[in-house]
Amino acid sequence: MARVTDKPDDKPDKPRRRLPRSVREQEILDAAVRVFSKRGYRAAVVDEIAELAGISKPMVYLYLGSKEGLFVACVRRESARLVAAFREAADAGGPPEGRLWAGLAAFFGYVAEHRDSWVVLHRQAPEQGDEIAGELAAARRSVMAEVTGLVDAGIADAGPDAGGGAVRLGAQDAEFVAHALVGAADSLTDWMERHPDESPEAVTVRLMNVMWIGMRNVLAGEVWSRPEG
Repeated sequence: MARVTDKPDDKPDKPRRRLPRSVREQEILDAAVRVFSKRGYRAAVVDEIAELAGISKPMVYLYLGSKEGLFVACVRRESARLVAAFREAADAGGPPEGRLWAGLAAFFGYVAEHRDSWVVLHRQAPEQGDEIAGELAAARRSVMAEVTGLVDAGIADAGPDAGGGAVRLGAQDAEFVAHALVGAADSLTDWMERHPDESPEAVTVRLMNVMWIGMRNVLAGEVWSRPEG
């Protein structure tokens, strides 16, 4: 007679990975960015974020406090990453226009490679409350300061005699051009989505041709005036 041995009907559950809090939090934010991008803030549910992150719903609340806190953390992280991508590329050295080109190309490259992130920042976040608006404003100020500094340096490189003395551009002009550049870059991300065949570098060249060449022409003394009649 064969000996019968005891055998459990089910295998023991696979133990859950034990990760450092910082790593686990990043996994939660990764999942949240995907869900917020797909569903929008109001339609997104924490249950789906928890499932995608591979943890329980109470764990999400333990780490981030609330759905709003989770969204704020996403906006804070993604905006910091976007600013860092621009800054690191622009700080690589070279003339101001080369640094500006590198920064803008990095910006468009980030948007193309991290579309979920940009949807959260560009489309979802502006519709939310004051705290989130403050996070976005802080990120925009950081980029604006970087761009203004590069435009100002480009004006300074042209020298005081640019335009044969006919045109003088200063700090206010640099700020004006920076606002136009950043605003155009924001808007062009939607254009990029409709033209996926355009690379980030190609979009940057288009923008530099419009903005930087235009500023260079003004420095050379070519100023637009309203047609008569």
